[in-house]
Amino acid sequence: MKKDHEKIWGRCLDVIKDNVSQQSFKTWFEPIQALKLQEHVLTIQVPSQFFYEWLEEHYIGLLKKIIKKELGTEGRLEYSIIMENGFQSANPYTVRVPTSNARQVKNSPVSLPVDVANSPIKNPFIIPGLRKIKVESHLNPNYSFDSFIEGDCNRLARSAGYAVAQKPGGTAFNPLLVYGGVGLGKTHLAHAIGIEIKKNHPEKTILYVSAEKFTQQFIEAVKNNTVGDFTQFYQMMDVLLIDDVQFLAGKEKTQDVFFHVFNALHQAGKQLVITSDKAPVEMAGMEQRLLSRFKWGLSADLQTPGLETRIAILENKMYAEGIDLPKEVVEYLAYSITTNIRELEGAMISLIAQSSLNKKAVTLDLAKQMIDKFVKNTAREVSIDYIQKVVCDYFDLPIELLKSKTRKREVVQARQIAMYFAKKMTKSSLANIGAHCGGKDHATVLHACRTVNNLQETDKQFRGYLEDLEKKLSIH
Repeated sequence: MKKDHEKIWGRCLDVIKDNVSQQSFKTWFEPIQALKLQEHVLTIQVPSQFFYEWLEEHYIGLLKKIIKKELGTEGRLEYSIIMENGFQSANPYTVRVPTSNARQVKNSPVSLPVDVANSPIKNPFIIPGLRKIKVESHLNPNYSFDSFIEGDCNRLARSAGYAVAQKPGGTAFNPLLVYGGVGLGKTHLAHAIGIEIKKNHPEKTILYVSAEKFTQQFIEAVKNNTVGDFTQFYQMMDVLLIDDVQFLAGKEKTQDVFFHVFNALHQAGKQLVITSDKAPVEMAGMEQRLLSRFKWGLSADLQTPGLETRIAILENKMYAEGIDLPKEVVEYLAYSITTNIRELEGAMISLIAQSSLNKKAVTLDLAKQMIDKFVKNTAREVSIDYIQKVVCDYFDLPIELLKSKTRKREVVQARQIAMYFAKKMTKSSLANIGAHCGGKDHATVLHACRTVNNLQETDKQFRGYLEDLEKKLSIH
């Protein structure tokens, strides 16, 4: 008896057969096997990476339509690719890759009154003085809400962005100002809002532009005496996404023209999304009338992601790229790079490049070597959290138990060892170390360090534990 996934894929093949040539069907669709159906996701197995790339390039539109028809709007396709393993053994292995989420994010042409008197050929069907112009949205299809990982650090900004995308110009979040440090996802969120609006409202004209680009265009317009056209063009947009608005600081004329564009759009009920690396109160060199308008809507900040969010970001990136890294390597990367998501993803890509180019398997040692070069000297000092995690993994204890008040011998010993290494390997104060280890005071930390030193001298097994852990924690 055929399983559900086989039946569904069989029905898909019947439709595909009617839409492609017999030769193409034999070559590209007959070798595919349906593996499973789980929560609206159909997984199919393809024989190679090249096979997957060919399907994604030539048949993605057809596959998406069929999957939507069979599984509904939530339906998705996932590939299981048989890969050759060039490292550990000759055995092949499989990786899971989602289908590309790239969507058409192109704008429809919009009407703009321009001087067509000098045109050599007159078109009788065109209203004099009115011509449609093509506006490129400049949105990156990879920066969607699907690939934006939500955590405590960005929940407000993401939720507000999603609400704006459902009803642009119709919420209280106009303008939506998203601010935060470098590499925390401001640009990603701006693009995601634009893509979601395009998906829900294809008729809307959306424009993503950096403040730097806006400034350059304004300078060109001044040179060519076309400031009126420049302003009019921006006032035609239904959704304007301005990235890195702090770049306008100190540029009075550019701020002036942006002020008029902002007013015109806001009064017409059009949506504005602005990103900045500073909060409005910290934007020096920005006109007061602009700052007060930035505060009209919602100002949402993006904070540094927590450990769980950083691990989720790496896992999502691995899934999207079809990469499989050992769990301890992923955790090590997430513990080592704490402040910048762009840096975190870059470290993972560098690690994979090192591995594939040098024909080395991805190990924890390779990750440590690479991180040391990648993050300058920041990785030389390990975090207390990372020490606790390594100690808990070594003794097979849950980390919550280490931070609890329990007095069980094995837990107390692990807690003391964690305190010992935290004092030895970090610059943290004794009080801070104690706070991380279940709210202990500095005297408890000192006692723990003395106990560990004594046991190290007298207990051979205990000395073995410390040596093993020191190797695991060593960066160099």
